Amino acid sequence: MEKHRSSPAAAPATRSPGRRTYLMCRPAYYAVEYAINPWMDTTAPVDATLACAQWEALADAYTALGHEVITIEPEPGLPDMVYSANGAFVVDGIAYGASFRYPERRPEADAHEKWYRTSGWTFAEPEFINEGEGDFTYLPGRELILAGWGFRTDARAHAEAADVFGRPVVSLRLIDPRYYHLDTALAPLDDERIAYYPEAFAPGSRLLLERLFPDAVIADAEDAAGFGLNFVSDGRNVVLNAEATGFAEKLRDAGYETVPVDLSELKKGGGSVKCCTAELRR
Repeated sequence: MEKHRSSPAAAPATRSPGRRTYLMCRPAYYAVEYAINPWMDTTAPVDATLACAQWEALADAYTALGHEVITIEPEPGLPDMVYSANGAFVVDGIAYGASFRYPERRPEADAHEKWYRTSGWTFAEPEFINEGEGDFTYLPGRELILAGWGFRTDARAHAEAADVFGRPVVSLRLIDPRYYHLDTALAPLDDERIAYYPEAFAPGSRLLLERLFPDAVIADAEDAAGFGLNFVSDGRNVVLNAEATGFAEKLRDAGYETVPVDLSELKKGGGSVKCCTAELRR
């Protein structure tokens, strides 16, 4: 396993960041060879060299904040493997494996399963289609799993995840195809608080989020289109797509530090910061 060097985190101000461990996959074979979400355009050129440089900048941003980055080896023929968050969902040292909706991505599940098993994680094989952290996220302060469905993940996978982790799962229905995964429309800011784009959710799910998270940071259409919700936060520092400048300002107003990273090439595949980052939770 390759590791990026870690450096000490900056001293916290009003919020205390937690040290995280992230799994990432270098975009060595990245390309847009098929279209399985509205962001993908097979006629638009992709600069693979720039994609790798942007990915490196993201990994460096994490290590500069004091976090650990571990890498899974990319495999030829799997251009979307850079979106490592989709390979599993990890809580309490258990990796609940992915089962991809589209055949183009299904071999990624095998690559991730092999990595998790050989790296010493307890691996739970899925029965139902789910796309890992793309449609699952965890709030430790509430011991609550939020889960999306509507485009990629089978809603039955939510009950399966509850069985795997022994934790409550809140199902949220996505209705805008541009925000086909939960992690394009919602993300945790810390152990208890979230940010989200309400219009990405069905009315009932929107009402549920309002009731559960009255203090959430609310994104608008421009924030969402700039992949501002596809961020990674350590509780204080929010690493997010550099394009989402307006959303970054909202986060700063809410008391968080922002770390913008330009992922314009990787956005062409329908992903940004969070899509490229799987959190490994022991």
